[in-house]
Amino acid sequence: MEHGILLSGADNIDFMIHGVFKYSFFGHEVWITTTHVCVLIVMLLIIGFAIAANRQMAKAREVPEGFQNVVELIVEKLDAMVDAPMGKAAPKFYNYIGTIFIFILVSNISGLLGLRPPTADYGVTLPLGVLTFLLIHYNQFKYQKPKEIWEGMCSPLPPWLPIWLPINLISEIAVPISLSLRLFANVLSGTVMMALIYGLLGVIATAWPAALHVYFDLFSGAIQTYVFCMLTMTYIANARGDA
Repeated sequence: MEHGILLSGADNIDFMIHGVFKYSFFGHEVWITTTHVCVLIVMLLIIGFAIAANRQMAKAREVPEGFQNVVELIVEKLDAMVDAPMGKAAPKFYNYIGTIFIFILVSNISGLLGLRPPTADYGVTLPLGVLTFLLIHYNQFKYQKPKEIWEGMCSPLPPWLPIWLPINLISEIAVPISLSLRLFANVLSGTVMMALIYGLLGVIATAWPAALHVYFDLFSGAIQTYVFCMLTMTYIANARGDA
């Protein structure tokens, strides 16, 4: 609590990232921060659910019930979400999109547990954007010929007149930045708002802020997760030439 792993309220308004402890690594001072701790907690929650789901599906019944229903529903909904934008290539991306969707969603709603959402740290969202960026261009170079890539970079003018090339290059480089900043800014704004409400109102903020949690953590968190994944799939489909 004193290190800011949990969002502080009352007279101690705190939504910043803090160092929990430090250690020496090859002569360099390295800090383990609240973000690292919260990411670890989120990962443990996801891994715990995955282990429970795996054990349940190992003894799955033909007519599902109970926890098996929940697991199958999650898988079906995630697969259906990938099917629409990815088309015939969807099965190749079920695992990746499903993984980042679950990680981002659980991270976004971890504020309900009193944690500082990991996605409120740009050091978490930027690597997610970079992963998507690398996947986009891997598929682009794999499924498009160099001539097609060049024509796309020169569009809307003919390929022999590359006036738009610098602008298109900037737009390509901006993809991971825009993806990561959109997710980071929306989650951070909700985190700051809730920390300020609890900090400034103190004991008055006892029950009614639950409605704000529904918006900032659940609704906004789910929307930002969906937007990030949908943009990722759209970019990849375009790079493959499937869209």
